Amino acid sequence: MIHPLAEVSPSAKLGADVTIGPFAVVEDDVEIGDGCQILARSSIKRGTTLGEGNIVGEGAVVGGLPQHLQQPEHPGRVVIGSRNIIRENVTIHRAFVTDTATTIGNECLLMVGSHVAHDCIVGNNVVLTNNSLLGGHVIVGDRAYLGGGAAVHQHCHIGRVAMVGGLARLDQDVPPFVMVDGETNRIVGLNRVGLRRAGVSPQQRSEIKDAYQLIFRTGLAFNDLLETLDEQFQEGPAAEYAPFLRAATRGYIRERRDPPKSFRLVREDPASEDAVVIEPVKQAG
Repeated sequence: MIHPLAEVSPSAKLGADVTIGPFAVVEDDVEIGDGCQILARSSIKRGTTLGEGNIVGEGAVVGGLPQHLQQPEHPGRVVIGSRNIIRENVTIHRAFVTDTATTIGNECLLMVGSHVAHDCIVGNNVVLTNNSLLGGHVIVGDRAYLGGGAAVHQHCHIGRVAMVGGLARLDQDVPPFVMVDGETNRIVGLNRVGLRRAGVSPQQRSEIKDAYQLIFRTGLAFNDLLETLDEQFQEGPAAEYAPFLRAATRGYIRERRDPPKSFRLVREDPASEDAVVIEPVKQAG
């Protein structure tokens, strides 16, 4: 159903059971798959392909031009898979170069105000929480999770099943299966809950733990580390670490080995306002 107040190009290709709300705009050179819902005041701009069963929320803009000082004469496309939820005011930009595409996989959740810049590659089952930002050419692996307000520098790679805390500022790659603290921008362990939800077996989780300790706690030189990873982990999820680290042109985030402490204020003399002692309560992380 197309609302009479929607603006839909006659050349746009719409599948069966597509719903387009009032004041939504669908430009030419757009393909929308079966069962999609384009809600009020959203814009699907030229060069966009949507799979089946996607929901595009109010005010979202899909297929906008790249935010770049040198605007391309013939920009690329946006290609989005199926069953994604794109919430209010999300922005997704086209690729910079002809015959390339900003791509998003299947069953992702892009929450309010999140941004996917030009030439990003976002996998399946990814969650971008409110106001999280991906710079140009960022790659996000399957089942990764970015907390609210997290910002990822262009050309960075977020490994699959990684979990990034809110307000993180990432300028290096995040290896697979780890958790990143949003305050310190450092790794604080493995995403054990995410691994279980992804169906990773106990044996594979044990191998991932061994690889994690090898990477972050042995102090091996980089080439020796890669050689050891190749020798010890030749199959399964743990085998993903060596090629990931080799491809990390910006380097990769390190572990937070000396976590900050929680403190409390203690008065030596309750009658005095000056005698104040700060003592640690416990280790965080």
